[in-house]
Amino acid sequence: MTRVWKWNRPVTVREVLEDLQKERSIAYTTVMTVLDNLHQKGWVRRESEGRAYRYEAVSTRAAYAAALMNEAWSQSDNAAAALVAFFGMMSEEQRQALQDAMRIVQLPQTPEADGDNAGTPVDENPASRDEPGGR
Repeated sequence: MTRVWKWNRPVTVREVLEDLQKERSIAYTTVMTVLDNLHQKGWVRRESEGRAYRYEAVSTRAAYAAALMNEAWSQSDNAAAALVAFFGMMSEEQRQALQDAMRIVQLPQTPEADGDNAGTPVDENPASRDEPGGR
């Protein structure tokens, strides 16, 4: 999935194979089986192109990560405690990304909330910041 997301276009088994072979030895049938399994699970769609298929991600990597977080959070019997523990694990960059996301979404204020910033327009474009490297 990393290659499919990275390239952000329909890919063939051969393209993925050739890219993976730069790092390690891997068989064509292995890549074909993995992409077929991803298709059967609904992670990628495929279209026939001659005797081969082109595979394309059904959703973005960000949407996948969000779904994983939502699934993990929904398993907790104490959502607030789970969030506190999760926030405690975050790096400074992750906390800043969370603050940026909260500004974008502009979650509605609860009646008990302070409300000092309620309705304040968003002045900055967090998407313009450099993303933390590496992933």
